[in-house]
Amino acid sequence: MAYAPVCVFAFRRPEHTQRTLAALTQSPIAGKTPLIVHVDGPRTEEEAGLVRQVAALAEAQTAFASVEVLKRDENAGLARAIQDGVSQTMQAHGRAIIVEDDIVTSPAFLNYMNLALDRYADEPDVWHISGYNEPIAENRDRRGAAFWRFMSCWGWASWADRWSHFERDPAGLLERFSPEDIHRFNLDGAHDFWGQVQANARGDIRTWAVFWYATIFRNDGLCLAPYRSYAENIGFDGSGTHCGDADGYAQSALNPDMTPPLPDLIMEDRDALEQLRAHYMRRPGKLEKLGRKWRRLIRRLG
Repeated sequence: MAYAPVCVFAFRRPEHTQRTLAALTQSPIAGKTPLIVHVDGPRTEEEAGLVRQVAALAEAQTAFASVEVLKRDENAGLARAIQDGVSQTMQAHGRAIIVEDDIVTSPAFLNYMNLALDRYADEPDVWHISGYNEPIAENRDRRGAAFWRFMSCWGWASWADRWSHFERDPAGLLERFSPEDIHRFNLDGAHDFWGQVQANARGDIRTWAVFWYATIFRNDGLCLAPYRSYAENIGFDGSGTHCGDADGYAQSALNPDMTPPLPDLIMEDRDALEQLRAHYMRRPGKLEKLGRKWRRLIRRLG
């Protein structure tokens, strides 16, 4: 097996980056895996010191087959950094595993990713391999993975021929998506992912992941997701961009399965999708989240 390179996108968070890299080193195939770390440039002098610390952490890695650290002199922002860096790696290697600097992975994560990348490389309907899944109670004791339309970017992988279709065009999507498309895009009304497209079109935010999801969706692509998550986001501490409240995302334990059974049938799993929809429907609304924060504050104040 030719192991896919793992690309880590980092910026100004040395502690998070250290945890992300340390988790990847626990993989039994880390020593056979090329590591490519993309370090975005600082916006201020204060950030410059943190960025240098991040680059030094990356350059000190010894557990991987090779280490390449690509540093920007100027700040590109996450959306552009991801688009440029993923495209560069895909062009050079044909496939890639992508991890941002606030994603901690299971020791089995790289095994799962490489198994899936090899298994579905010649299946044109499969566009994306997710390492993360929502903590859905029904999946707690299940092995393997399922196909559905939904894309998660918290530890993921794809191939060059699929990624080549990526397009970040919020205005174009507003014109092309019908009300029926938007309903399906929102997991049949379970969650407002379309709102991210609208916010990008207004200039309120600048993100990339929702446009990769839209690219896959427009091409009738499928995403593979493990029943139990191989990855966890540790960025819900105010240190990152576009990370809010952690409620609803906490994982009890990451998936240890090195050789998960993968589905033979290349079609959307309606039962798995319905469980995902139900999970999003059960997630707390804004008022409930505010109530939780208020209760936590009261407890801290004693």
